[in-house]
Amino acid sequence: MAILDTRMECCPREELEQLQLERLQSVLNRVYKNVAFYRGLFDARSIVPEDVCTMDDFRKLPFTTRQDLTENYPYGMFAVPLREVVRIHTATDTTDTPTVVGYSEHDLKIWSALVARFLSAGGVTRDDVIQVSFRYGLFSGAFGLHQGAEQIGASVIPASNEHTDRQVRIMQDYRTSVLVATPSFALLLADRLEALGIDPKQLMLKRGLFGGEIWSEATRMQIEQRLFIEALDNYGVSELMGPGIAGECPERAGLHICEDHVLAEIIDPATGAALPPGATGELVLTTLTREAFPLVRYRTGDITSLDYAPCACGRTLVRMRRIERRVDDIIIVKGVNIIPQQIEKILTDIEGVEPCYRVIVERENNRDMVTLHVAVSEHVFFDEVKHHAAFLERLRSELSRRLGIRVEVKLTERRTLDKELETGPRVVDTRRL
Repeated sequence: MAILDTRMECCPREELEQLQLERLQSVLNRVYKNVAFYRGLFDARSIVPEDVCTMDDFRKLPFTTRQDLTENYPYGMFAVPLREVVRIHTATDTTDTPTVVGYSEHDLKIWSALVARFLSAGGVTRDDVIQVSFRYGLFSGAFGLHQGAEQIGASVIPASNEHTDRQVRIMQDYRTSVLVATPSFALLLADRLEALGIDPKQLMLKRGLFGGEIWSEATRMQIEQRLFIEALDNYGVSELMGPGIAGECPERAGLHICEDHVLAEIIDPATGAALPPGATGELVLTTLTREAFPLVRYRTGDITSLDYAPCACGRTLVRMRRIERRVDDIIIVKGVNIIPQQIEKILTDIEGVEPCYRVIVERENNRDMVTLHVAVSEHVFFDEVKHHAAFLERLRSELSRRLGIRVEVKLTERRTLDKELETGPRVVDTRRL
């Protein structure tokens, strides 16, 4: 498959690391000058950007966390004036105070170029018709993939979150050759094709590029066997740029990270200590070319490892193993991050509900379902049927509205739920991811 930017994607390791260090020094000076959060962070530790001359010096810098971004809502982390920000997205978390991410004109050009890299690595060309089935909106994923495909010159169909029947008809009538979606949505489409009696072999579909949620080799095999396509993985972090950070080549030996724009580290999630190449730990990323929203040593919460050996495809960029799990208890459903602490906050806002709950995530017929077991006060639990039903619907509606996905609710007594939590975790995810 094509290598879009041979100079950077096949750059000698020594030359690439020198470029990273030069860009890193520029980033540190920029955030110190323009972002009050980083200036305060560095001053408190007597850190001067000019003193960071080696990677060992860099690893002494403090981390940036999701909480830091939340506390600087909305524009506290921006490194340019708002008049220079041409696009604003929010990260996929579902807190009441979301992470606001800004892009300059330069940032959008870089983002498009990086998405174009992994699309090209996956075999996408200007002759393809790409169906983007990620939801368009404040979430950045769909836009990044859309503009990267346009940069290659492919035809883009912004199918967004249209109903599966509509998605199937688009595939048939518009001759879609590449599907971009979550892997779980690809399986839903496979189910619908079978129900409608449509043979996938009769479609023009050749390949799929999937992301937005954790998925396994077994899921990949199922997608490929049922849709008769090649399925490749890609990785993004909404706080950094969304998709475009890393993507698979046909060798499927890991996801190539765009190291000329993103510096990757692996740390021990418990101690924060740097881990050697090949070790499994938490992925930490630093932006090297972002203007509007640069981040230094951002803890992603994703568990993986890095392989610095050159790939058989010819690329020298480091490869990350596919994400296997998270450090925290964030649940990713349909590409949306659900934070248990946010569930607790929603519950405390509703009279009659106690902040005692259990989250059950299941996958049935390739559909992810979230069920919340909630403890309620006795007068609610034993109320009249009509009042009980109205209360349940109000609770379900509020949770679904604020979390961004449908949530089923089961009411229970506090003592019953306490017993369940004594013997099991608060979050139960039975999906085989």
